[in-house]
Amino acid sequence: MARYIVTGSYTAGAMRGLMTKPSDREAATSALVAAAGGKLHSFYMTTGDTDFLMITETDNLQDMLAALIVAGASGSVSGLKTVQAFTSAEFLAAQKRAGEIAAKYVPPT
Repeated sequence: MARYIVTGSYTAGAMRGLMTKPSDREAATSALVAAAGGKLHSFYMTTGDTDFLMITETDNLQDMLAALIVAGASGSVSGLKTVQAFTSAEFLAAQKRAGEIAAKYVPPT
């Protein structure tokens, strides 16, 4: 399964909603990710450039993108950014593979 790190921010309207009717955003997010066939590993509220960070896992990137579209279309979040994350073992395998195929590449001169 592929892992993704997703960050984003809540809109002003969402913040008003959180003040007037507090809710467990981790539970809501977990349900959305699960509906898309994925798993939410962790959900953090953050300070700085974004309001939240979550780590998800899924077999199907299109389903994960669908969940992000739903969240974005709700109007409650903005600035969603998604990056794929790799374990040390996965990165080690990529390094070994790079060594195997390096001779096939001719850089521009």
